[in-house]
Amino acid sequence: MNSFDEVNESYTLAEAIKEAQRCLHCKVPMCQKGCPIGNDIPEWIHELRKGNLGNAIKIIRTKSNLPAVCGRVCGHERQCEGSCVLGKTGKHINIGKLERFVADFDAEAGLTHEDVAPKSRGKVAVIGSGPAGLTVAGDLARKGFSVEVYEVESEAGGMLMYGIPEYRLPKEVVRREAKYVEELGVAFHFNSHAGKDFTIDDLFKSGFDAVFIGIGAGKPRTLDVPVFIEGREKAVSSTSGMPGVRHATHFLRRAQMNLEGTMASKEVDVQPGDRVFVVGCGNTAMDAARTALRYGAESVEVVYHRTIDRMAALRAEYDDAVKEGVAFNWNSSIVEIYTDSRKKMKRIVIETRNPDEEPVRRTVEADKILMAVGAVPSTRIPSTTTGIKMDEKGYLRTRDVPYGMTTRKGVFAGGDVAARTATVVHAMRDAKMVAEGIAQYVDAVKLIEMIG
Repeated sequence: MNSFDEVNESYTLAEAIKEAQRCLHCKVPMCQKGCPIGNDIPEWIHELRKGNLGNAIKIIRTKSNLPAVCGRVCGHERQCEGSCVLGKTGKHINIGKLERFVADFDAEAGLTHEDVAPKSRGKVAVIGSGPAGLTVAGDLARKGFSVEVYEVESEAGGMLMYGIPEYRLPKEVVRREAKYVEELGVAFHFNSHAGKDFTIDDLFKSGFDAVFIGIGAGKPRTLDVPVFIEGREKAVSSTSGMPGVRHATHFLRRAQMNLEGTMASKEVDVQPGDRVFVVGCGNTAMDAARTALRYGAESVEVVYHRTIDRMAALRAEYDDAVKEGVAFNWNSSIVEIYTDSRKKMKRIVIETRNPDEEPVRRTVEADKILMAVGAVPSTRIPSTTTGIKMDEKGYLRTRDVPYGMTTRKGVFAGGDVAARTATVVHAMRDAKMVAEGIAQYVDAVKLIEMIG
């Protein structure tokens, strides 16, 4: 297995200040406009360049509850760094790396501690502790709400903990950020499965004024490909139950559990010597491909039905995958799978369709297919709660006023579960807007009760 140590190194203090000194402190900061949450980038960089790291992190935290996470995994090249005016010269400010440095320095030195606001404004339950859940919890705690988070796993973080590999986002960083939110006065309940251990009705009965659903999209989409099983006359049309086909998120979760010592290596979906094919080309696909190599895969190929210009993955993630040995099949799809009588994968057929050319098919030996083609929300919460409706694709329906409220009064949703996110920071942006909507709703209800 290759190393799972973090691949990107941080700045030293001297290097960080030197990089910050390159910032032009623009009067019209395009970097800030490029940030989905409107982080006041020039101001905190200006404080950093003067050596005022305490001021720098205070400015960052006015917008972000997860600066050490964002500094590592945000799509900077398409957001703040991609908007930096110095990018025209080919050398934008390394904003993400600076944010990571400031957040890490703050944590190690213990520079800042926020006062805990009195919890007298209302009581809110948050289901899920991923980027959206942690953001809603932190923002509402600062606004004076009593917040309790219910998480199905044994630790906070959601996809930050189990969906992004250790080499990109060390889990101690996630634990540290969750701890900071907890210190704002937020209570966490782990191993609590919404729709199974409790329902939304139970939460309201126990005195909550509002509930936020931020469980993400945890039900992966499937691959409908003809499967030819040795000894059978007809192909089956579903890969469901096939031992060689796994969802990328399932693989990444098991890999993380193995690293933490809670799962044996033999239970991880990729084994040494496997020939692995990853379907999809987003950041999850890149994570799965690179993690498969770290688990000793003989070869890893990405199969994507579009071109490199249409991939959802960041170019930096693609470049790193190529450097590590991942191969790419563009304009391609897996069209047939062949197994032995026990459904053990033997080979697959890949079809490539380039413009103005006849389709080309090739048969290759294969052991594992990792699906990274997106997911939809679980139906457990809507099925155990009256009044919550989903759209035709399975996402929770929400409204704009108050922002994020579902079709049931007092129940809000944000992030992947409401189909309003693409990255960690986009989930945070949506969650911040929902937190405002929750605050407005609870205030209005209490005012009406007081007047009545």
